[in-house]
Amino acid sequence: MKRTELNLTERRQIEDLLYRKVNVTEIARRINRHRATVYREIKRNFFKDDELPQLNGYYGMTAQRCAAERRARRRKLVRIPALREAVIDRLQEGWSPEQIAGRLKFEGHTTTVSHETIYSYVYSPDGQSQELARYLPDRRKKRKPRYARTARGMMFPPERSIHNRPEHIKTRDSFGAWEGDLMIFRREHGKTNVASLVERKTRYAVLFRNNDRSSNHFMARLMNVMEPLPQTARQSITFDRGIEFSSWRKLKPGIGTEAWFCDPQAPWQKGSVKNMNKRARRYLQRDTPISTLSDRDMKAICNRLNGTPRKCLGWRTPTKAFAEELRKLG
Repeated sequence: MKRTELNLTERRQIEDLLYRKVNVTEIARRINRHRATVYREIKRNFFKDDELPQLNGYYGMTAQRCAAERRARRRKLVRIPALREAVIDRLQEGWSPEQIAGRLKFEGHTTTVSHETIYSYVYSPDGQSQELARYLPDRRKKRKPRYARTARGMMFPPERSIHNRPEHIKTRDSFGAWEGDLMIFRREHGKTNVASLVERKTRYAVLFRNNDRSSNHFMARLMNVMEPLPQTARQSITFDRGIEFSSWRKLKPGIGTEAWFCDPQAPWQKGSVKNMNKRARRYLQRDTPISTLSDRDMKAICNRLNGTPRKCLGWRTPTKAFAEELRKLG
């Protein structure tokens, strides 16, 4: 059986080894735990007394008591039937755990609960036996740990960096190199957003409504939109490192399109699409209820953007420049 939480014996070993100035990596090896587990244990259960700082330190028994208190708080929905029933009733009404927790505090209940505790209960054996997860707005078979996310370096490896992008893309000499982004709107309008694409050489813009911010959904929609173009008209797309673009590996086998990525916190490196987004915001302000816009509405906005003469194109329109490049492809 896989161990999760440290026990008292292990905590006493950590206390003893820290007293002997053994480093955390070696402590982890000796108690057969990952060093991140030991780092986290020391940080969470470090005893601190502002009045008697000489007593500050890690103590096994104190750490065990703190851990037990945290477990008791997490079990609040098991220990208090009235609270549990109130939470389940509101889950069944379609409320999110965050809404339930916030409302309990607003109503001044003597006993409240955090949204993390509600999630823990929903995915616990008790919650699974009642199939509570089906009432969540975002349903999963199993909840991932709060911080167990794939590192961005693994999602967007160095070889896909914008600095490794071919020179002809940077100079805009070749046709078929795009930039991609998402335009986000007010939260009360739901998860619907607008995906924006710009072909770098001709500044031709494509906008389409996207009903979900999940990466798989976005990439599937993107490939459907791009697939009708000739292969040489969709050679590459440059994105920033947003989580929405983490399924980029589907592009190459799907439609033969390479993906490149800006540096972290450097979306300005895909300036063409950012500039186009500013133009599009004239018609798609942040409080726009995107779900009410039809494909015809989105097409009309694209036509307006692409029908405007551009100085960088010698006052041709993006529509004209894009059509000329397609004709060259035969």
